[in-house]
Amino acid sequence: MTITSTAGGLEKPDLGGNRLGRIASFPLRQPMLTASCGLLLAFGVLALASPWISPDPAALDPLNRLTPPSLDQPFGTDQVGRSVIARALWGTRVSLWIGIAVAVVATLVGVTIGVIAGYFRAVDTVAMRAMDAVMAIPAILLAIALVALIGASPFVIITAISVPEIPRMARVVRASVLTLRERVFVEAAITCGGRTTTILRRHILPGAAGPIMVQTTYVFASAMILESILSFLGAGTPPDVPSWGNMMSEGRQFLQIAPWILGFPALMLAATVLAANLLGDALRDLLDPSLQGGEVR
Repeated sequence: MTITSTAGGLEKPDLGGNRLGRIASFPLRQPMLTASCGLLLAFGVLALASPWISPDPAALDPLNRLTPPSLDQPFGTDQVGRSVIARALWGTRVSLWIGIAVAVVATLVGVTIGVIAGYFRAVDTVAMRAMDAVMAIPAILLAIALVALIGASPFVIITAISVPEIPRMARVVRASVLTLRERVFVEAAITCGGRTTTILRRHILPGAAGPIMVQTTYVFASAMILESILSFLGAGTPPDVPSWGNMMSEGRQFLQIAPWILGFPALMLAATVLAANLLGDALRDLLDPSLQGGEVR
């Protein structure tokens, strides 16, 4: 709440009107936020509508194999005559679904570990050393090992990608909780005998919501990249499932004579990841008071 002065020298509180106005005009002052949200929304609509707006991604047409992009086939056809645009649209469903699922799993588990480690000093060392051990293993190698041991399936792929992302989320949340733990209002709540669950729900989690939201967007983008890498290497989604990684893996063999097979799914993946990262940067600017003109209100 800010205080505004009137002509007569009296002061009256501004019940958040200016702040609401700043938030409402933020997309206009930050066009990248509007662009990133619009692009992600467009990909989401395409993913949901792909069964109705695209032809069968598995339909073969050997007579029209390796056809360049045209009005009939905007993205061309692949080595067996399948529509590249149909497979790319269906691949949007796979990538977005896995990215969202990984972001949800990594956020729920990582936030839980980070809050416990940051608030309860007794378990901090053990929890963080366990997270350090997981982070010491390269994410792609850990994901490939899990898929190789258990087998490729959507559940296994989501689990394999989520495991390397959990420590990153946990460390971000722990850092925020350690800072909030020393704030006066938290110490006052502890001194007054507030219940731990109440303190975490009312003071700790709301204060850490900003970093959690920003990190979630980065996890979402990283998950889509890892899924594409696994599929490209043959350790991700099955070959019969149209995904951006599978399409790029198949298209690399025809890169010189039919670059559109690899190019279009690669561009769609890059655009989605870029939009997610820009959304994270915009959320950081919106939720961090120190980045808003240097004024504390």
